[in-house]
Amino acid sequence: MSTESVPLKPVGKEDIRKLESALLTISLFSKETVDAIGNPHERLTWVDSLYVAAAAFARDKAGMTASQIADEIGVTEATIRKHLKGETKAGQIIKQSYEKLKNEGFIVTMPGCEQPQQVKSLEDQLKNLQEKVSKAKDLLNQVIQTLG
Repeated sequence: MSTESVPLKPVGKEDIRKLESALLTISLFSKETVDAIGNPHERLTWVDSLYVAAAAFARDKAGMTASQIADEIGVTEATIRKHLKGETKAGQIIKQSYEKLKNEGFIVTMPGCEQPQQVKSLEDQLKNLQEKVSKAKDLLNQVIQTLG
């Protein structure tokens, strides 16, 4: 899923699904979540809570009311409101994930891994190489025109 394909203000069910999936994925790989689900007593409730919070948040961003969200997801309005207000840990993590998505794009990292920096470094190297190739082509064309 590319950054451009994750709508921050979803319109329609497909957009809601994309935002919900991105939020859930980013949240699942956050350090807080990995630490929490490392505890066997927390594992099952955490994944469920994160899903409900991500689903609620994506639908809220699409303009649905708490009542509509509760009916669609199958939980109480009180649960939806708590997640949306950040009164639950899952709601807080989903809000943080949304901000991260908004500011950085769709980047997922495992806590302790340096992959985004490595990818960024490779992207920079590729860009530099592309610029060098472009300059070399320009110089070659100038030489050909001079000789021609």
